[in-house]
Amino acid sequence: MGSSLMIISAFVVGCILAALDLLPEWFYSGGLDMWLLYALMLQVGISIGSDAKLKETLSSLSPRVLIVPLATIVGTLVMCFGVSFLISRWSVGEVMAAGSGFGYYSLSSILVSSLKEASIGVQAAAELGTITLMANIFREMMTLVFAPLMVRWFSPLAPICSGGATTMDVTLPVITRYSGQKWVFVSIVHGVVVDFSVPILVPLFCSM
Repeated sequence: MGSSLMIISAFVVGCILAALDLLPEWFYSGGLDMWLLYALMLQVGISIGSDAKLKETLSSLSPRVLIVPLATIVGTLVMCFGVSFLISRWSVGEVMAAGSGFGYYSLSSILVSSLKEASIGVQAAAELGTITLMANIFREMMTLVFAPLMVRWFSPLAPICSGGATTMDVTLPVITRYSGQKWVFVSIVHGVVVDFSVPILVPLFCSM
């Protein structure tokens, strides 16, 4: 929850600075956003590559465990595809790009904003990036809040699928508590696989 509030606060501060014209011109025209994106991708790669627990988890990976993250990815994309026909403002690819964040709001929102800027303009790209940010924050928060009800009404796998890319970190404690210790391994593998899909699927749908 705290990290979500920090992201929202940073977004609000950015809006205020831009609205009051307090940022230098080079901030907009110097390609700084792409360099920040490259730095973020580097940081993501470093954090994943240096995680000893992650290496241990992957070394004992069973192919059957991959069914859960694949179901999450396919289910999310199918629902995004269906919802896109109810939204006239954005194309199918743009809606699916926003949904392909799978809860990884910090990376997906920057990717969408940067990659769509050339095709739909700075203002529209920023708007779509904001939608991506909020949609994926809500996904994480809904998992944290409704995990006990998901387990009760559906199954222990429900909060894992709902958590998307966050199930190996932010939502792991609540999943462990309500789904049970035996689902921890599945939750971590699920988070890793879905996490890896974000920098692949978001650019793919942004290019549509």
